[in-house]
Amino acid sequence: MINPTPSLFVSSCSKRCPRGVESFLDRQADEYVFYGAGKIALRDGVAGLVEPGQNVLVPAYLPDAVAEPLYDLQLEVRYYALEETLAPNIADLESRLDDETAAICSVNYFGTPQPAIERIQSLADDYGCYHIDDNAHGAFSVDDGTLLGTRGDIGFTSLWKLFPIPNGAVLYLNSENARERYRPSSLATVRERFDTADGRFVLASMLRELLADRRSVQHTIETLLSRGDEPAVGGPKARYDDAKRPMSKLAMSVLENADPLSIRRRRRGNYRAWQRVFADCDDVTFVLESLPAGICPQVAPVRTDDPEAFRTTLERAGIGGVNGWPRLSSTVRDDPTYETARRLSTEVRTLPVHQQIDPAEIDAIGETLRQ
Repeated sequence: MINPTPSLFVSSCSKRCPRGVESFLDRQADEYVFYGAGKIALRDGVAGLVEPGQNVLVPAYLPDAVAEPLYDLQLEVRYYALEETLAPNIADLESRLDDETAAICSVNYFGTPQPAIERIQSLADDYGCYHIDDNAHGAFSVDDGTLLGTRGDIGFTSLWKLFPIPNGAVLYLNSENARERYRPSSLATVRERFDTADGRFVLASMLRELLADRRSVQHTIETLLSRGDEPAVGGPKARYDDAKRPMSKLAMSVLENADPLSIRRRRRGNYRAWQRVFADCDDVTFVLESLPAGICPQVAPVRTDDPEAFRTTLERAGIGGVNGWPRLSSTVRDDPTYETARRLSTEVRTLPVHQQIDPAEIDAIGETLRQ
């Protein structure tokens, strides 16, 4: 079976030359701070740049809980429409800008560069507002020599999306103004000791390993391990509040022994393996047209006419983690202006590409599906 996430009990680094995440970030970012969750990093990064009552523009194709830190700062959230390419609908975006706009948020979907990044930055400059580079999906993605997440005034990334850890995120302070105005909260830290939450995570991970082949209990184990943007229960506010924790000692211990370049290479290889599997399938298309050099994909997102049948077929073939993405805001779900985002959230399914999968396993799944 191909598991949806990597195992805590298998090394996430090259045995010959572990580099560690901090070493990677030191080379790529001017200034950064570790957090437990990207949403909390976003809140702290934005707090010093805005005033209550201002508005922030975010793309409609985004998990609902991402807006919660902005609401926490008493900001108005304005969703803008997207194109099929995942670039903004520029006319819609510009129509929502005004003198009270504090920031525009762009997203590097699934770890790949936002295709309209220069246009977004130009609009931010024209309107005198800040640019937030949401790189939650691509912690190790480098585009033309630049780490994704470091192109706006602030940026953030979610490390737990790539690792078997209970939490972990990074805030990037990219502009001088952002660095000067930044005032860290008590959550901008890493715990000094292992705690009971680390213990629960290890126990749940052990149970998942032991019961991995028993599909009847798989859902229960995944519920125990749920974290981040789409846990099993709770609304967006509850999920945001649950994320208000520093980075765990367990998470940092894993990150210290990881090899980002090796992880990126393995994930790219698995993404290409999925491309081989579905190369001749007319009813399955990849959301991303290409995988540029330097990009570390979070998942391999595909679109299909019958997403539930697709998921069922792959689960029967032994593939876990074939999920939809994301859980949209009710504002977006109820407004036909955001038709593209609504359709994508229905049609898209994600395929695992994590670093502990052997591409040969994916190729074997392809043979099974063809039979």
